[in-house]
Amino acid sequence: MAFITNAWYVACWAAQVKPGEMFHRTLLNQQVVFYRKQNGEAVALQDRCPHRFIPLHLGNLRGDRIECGYHGLQFDCSGKCVKNPHGDGKIPAAAKVRSYPVNEKHGMLWIWMGEGVGDPTQIPDYSVLEPESGYRTSTGGYIHINANYELMAENLLDLSHITYLHDGLLGSPEQVGADQEVKEEGGHIICNRWMPNVSVPGIFDMLYKRDGRHVDMWTNMRWIPPSSFILDSGVHAPGGQRENKGWYFGVHILTPETERTTHYHFAAALPSGTAMTTEEAARYAELRRFAFEEQDKPMLDAQQAALGEANFWDMKPVLLTVDAGPVRMRRALERMLVAERQGTATTG
Repeated sequence: MAFITNAWYVACWAAQVKPGEMFHRTLLNQQVVFYRKQNGEAVALQDRCPHRFIPLHLGNLRGDRIECGYHGLQFDCSGKCVKNPHGDGKIPAAAKVRSYPVNEKHGMLWIWMGEGVGDPTQIPDYSVLEPESGYRTSTGGYIHINANYELMAENLLDLSHITYLHDGLLGSPEQVGADQEVKEEGGHIICNRWMPNVSVPGIFDMLYKRDGRHVDMWTNMRWIPPSSFILDSGVHAPGGQRENKGWYFGVHILTPETERTTHYHFAAALPSGTAMTTEEAARYAELRRFAFEEQDKPMLDAQQAALGEANFWDMKPVLLTVDAGPVRMRRALERMLVAERQGTATTG
């Protein structure tokens, strides 16, 4: 499975890279180590010393440098070896590691693993998570998925599954006949579902009137290539209008780890009219985590295990009307990979 490299990916939540510590993660099959310079700026380097291939995160920070824990070579934030403590101290020209451009935005650390340095203005807009946005936020969500990122992306674009997998929590039985609209806009794919006069799912009842009465419900998911999503989902009274409560923006961001594993970061932004105590906000966050980790993840892990190493299309999947968005996404990714190989396109 090939990955699109000329794009911004979320490496981790920014708070996970702490001053004076190293944080390491595999991204797009590459081992990367992160740390902060003494001025707080984040750095990302290839996590492999070129001498004996020891992961650099097993070493030590020496100011703004990483010292390999095996033989003491030191590397600066550009990846260049700047100290060889052995012999005459001469530094071989090949003694260097790759440095990756990083950008701290919306509480996340984004990394560019392709050619050049990337354009930070092309990082997806999640300004709803910023303190000045006026939204009440729930951030820091992370789950390791034992499935490739395209399978997880399909899960997000095809929300018809919430009727069954998340019944009573995010979905309800009447949603099975939802009106669906799939459209493309500026390179994004948008999957909208409208469900009038349905029983209110538990999470939305908690955010709305807490009376258990029927509601009109919507789920509008936007895919931002290659693997970022934002969901506008909520409820209001049957025949009514969106209010200042009862809905939220769901942030869902996928970063491939390997061909068969994915880093899944998630968050939410709720309108200012949402009335919840601190305990209720924690309960809301826990319910979302439960839906993703205890309901979605087992399905996706099992799906990947069933597919094994087989190519998705070679398995000849049966396609339903609800697959319109996922199929368009897969075709778009295929075109992006071809364009990247030909050197004609980036997403940043």
